Amino acid sequence: MAPPAPTETAAPRPRPAPVPVRWWQRPWILPLALFSLTFLAYSVPPYFSLDPADARLPVPETPAWYFPALITHIFGGTLLTLLVILQVWPWLRARYPAVHRWSGRTYVLAGIPLVGVPALLIAPFSSTGFGTQVSNTIWAVLWLTFTVLGFVMARRRRFADHREWMLRSFALIYGIAFNRVIILFLLPFLILQVEAGVIPDDEQALAMAMGAPSSFLSWIVPLLFVEWWIKYRKPRRRRRPATA
Repeated sequence: MAPPAPTETAAPRPRPAPVPVRWWQRPWILPLALFSLTFLAYSVPPYFSLDPADARLPVPETPAWYFPALITHIFGGTLLTLLVILQVWPWLRARYPAVHRWSGRTYVLAGIPLVGVPALLIAPFSSTGFGTQVSNTIWAVLWLTFTVLGFVMARRRRFADHREWMLRSFALIYGIAFNRVIILFLLPFLILQVEAGVIPDDEQALAMAMGAPSSFLSWIVPLLFVEWWIKYRKPRRRRRPATA
């Protein structure tokens, strides 16, 4: 009796290669890059001299490690701000995935010791009051948490969760830059309070009045926007048709 003929199995269909997304199909990439470079060109150069007198904000004399930690945080934040552009650029992620992976690892492994930890150390010494100190501390804790969770999700190959946590981390990185925008919106209300005599017409008093609101809003608003993006822009899964 002849052995049964082997049954033929259909070869699995190869997955189609991802179609690279051109930069003009994501028109927010160029404005994001211009906004980042403009902010860095304005904010970072005064710290190149490594002189506390050139800092844009008052630097306390004690503790002695405050200014080195501040410099580390600023220069590390500069690097991370540039890396975010590479991370959220769909064309680069699709065409050169190795660049995306290595820039992401640099973002995490350099950002934690150079940005997150120094931010946590210098947060209690903010010169614009207790509210700003609380805001900066919460920012540091959230950024460290989101970044570590994003890295863990990537290591577990849960890439959808990885993307969501890293988007939250990216939103917080832009908090200091967005703070300048928030100040422009708060300034008219501050002027009305000065004219009404609620706030003294004094530079230190104005800084104290502006510090906490602008600090909280500068990272809460971008974070809320990202949460909206994750919830409402997430592609809906199509239901598979029932099979017998």
